[in-house]
This record gives sequence, structure tokens and C-alpha cells, in this order.
Amino acid sequence: MERSPQVGRLRREGLLLDVLTADDVRDIHYATLEVLERTGVYVEDDEALDIFGDGGCLVDREARRVHIPPHVVEDAIRAAPVTIYGSGRSGIGDGLSQVGRVDWANFSEGIRYVDPWTGECRESTKADVGEVARLVDALHWMGSYTAGVGALDAPDETHFIHGVEAALLNTRKPISSGPTSAWELRKCWELAAIVADGEDELREHQLINFGGCTISPLKLPRDATELIIESARLGACNTLTSMALTGATAPMSIAGTLVVINSDILAGLTLAQLTSRGAPFIYGTSASAMDLRYTSTPMGAPEAALIGAAVAQICRTYELPCMMAGA
Repeated sequence: MERSPQVGRLRREGLLLDVLTADDVRDIHYATLEVLERTGVYVEDDEALDIFGDGGCLVDREARRVHIPPHVVEDAIRAAPVTIYGSGRSGIGDGLSQVGRVDWANFSEGIRYVDPWTGECRESTKADVGEVARLVDALHWMGSYTAGVGALDAPDETHFIHGVEAALLNTRKPISSGPTSAWELRKCWELAAIVADGEDELREHQLINFGGCTISPLKLPRDATELIIESARLGACNTLTSMALTGATAPMSIAGTLVVINSDILAGLTLAQLTSRGAPFIYGTSASAMDLRYTSTPMGAPEAALIGAAVAQICRTYELPCMMAGA
């Protein structure tokens, strides 16, 4: 088995950026518990409301709002696995996500593609997905592949499935995809199970990871909850990402933004663990600050780096694997 060059490397070889103190992390955690219990989260999907209600949460069905008691949140954090083992179809990328380990992947998902042969900027195709997957496969320092571009020449209802097929055929590394329904997720899972030689092997080594997003502040949309629930039932890894914007969908302060992010993600984590205790889950964020002059989202803003570093500290405290967008 060829192992990722980063597997097992827990020593520090570069800059340590601790944005928060231990007391700061504790305050953010307590503020999050207060928000989840008193304010609650808006949940679109009826099945998710049922799972929260059966798990001891207070559910207002008319308002579609779920109030999550602190003990339920903290039990979900304890239930989530510390390490998620991943392996590509040739054993590459062994050890997909682990607390204390840093790894790299490309980000997703582009809708335009600059043809390297003609220079034309056009809508991306399934063939382009394969090209990007082969590129990532050749970059030894990347541990996994995330859907770089979409297979937009395929039907809208199945283009995520076509993208997964193209990725599986063109990279030996673990892959990530962001289907928008439980049905799409199951079909992608079935494709990966063929490559992994069965669902049991797929659960053990997590060849494929699924991801969705919250809607900040404090909303779990239907597509995200479908992915969380279906992933948990299958034993598939799910990455839930918050894209809270300081000054827009989150408070002006970084501390306030971190509370919104933490509330969004821990609500999703709780849903996953209430669905199937021990479900593999990755805490994700792609947050930044709103540029109020131009009403744009500068992902290279200093706030994005500070928020990412702070979230990494919070996840180390929780002993949860995490994904930070931007580098």
C-alpha cells in the first residue's frame, strides 16, 4: 500500500497560529450551547424534525424550529469518531482525516473550465472532470480529490453521479462529492462500492466522502439534512460546511461569527449522531467577511484565515476532524 506522505506526522514543522485561548474556546462552546437551546435552528425537512424530536430535542413543527438541549449536543460530539480512515482504489491516501494531521485537497466545484489546449473558457464537461482528477492524482502532496469542476454536459438530475464516475475512473485517491439529494448520494455510494469491492469495505476505508452546506445563520436546508441522514445510515463520511459571512450572515465580530459557525455545524453533527451513533462526520467551514463597500465575498481576506485557524482550534478541543477552505 502506498501511503500519503502526511500519514502519522503529528509533529509541527511550521508556524503555529493559535487565534484563541483555551478560555476563548470554552466561551464559544458555551455560547453555542445557549444559542442551540434558546434560539434553536430552522430545519426544512420533516424526517430531520422527527429524528431531532425522537432524540430529546424540543421541536416546534409549525415554525420548523428545533431547540437542542446542551447534553444532547455534547453527547453527539463524544459519539463522533476522532479518526476517519480513507483509502483510494490503489491504497493511496491512507488515513483521510485525523485530529492533529494536516492534509491537502483541491476545492470544489467550478462551473467554468479553461481548456489547456485551446485557452477557451467554457462550461465544464464530464471529460474535464476526468482531466482534473488525473491532475490531482499526479500531485503527490494532495491526499484526496474534491470535485474540481462539474459534469455539466450531463443531465441536471444526474450530473453529480456522472462526476463521481469520472473521478473514480481517473484518480486512485479518495474522492469527495456534493450531491443534492439522498437518491443521488445512494447512486454515488453504489458506484464507489463497486470500485471498493463491496459496501463493507467501503465503510471501513471511506473511498468516497459526501458534503453539503448549512445556510447561515442557523438553518439546515432540506438537501443538507438528506445528505446527513443518508450518509449516517449508510456509514458514509459526511462533511458539513458553514459559509457564514462576518457582517452579513453572521455578526461583525469574529467571535460572533464563530458562534454562528459552531451552532450551524453542531446542529448537523447532532442530527448525524441521532440518526446513527458513531457516524463519520467532518466539521467544515468556508467562511469569510463581507466586503461592505462592494458587497462581495473576498475569500483571501485576513478574516478568512483567522476564522479558519480558530475553527481548527475548536475542532482540536472537540477532537473532531475538520476541513478548512482556502489556503
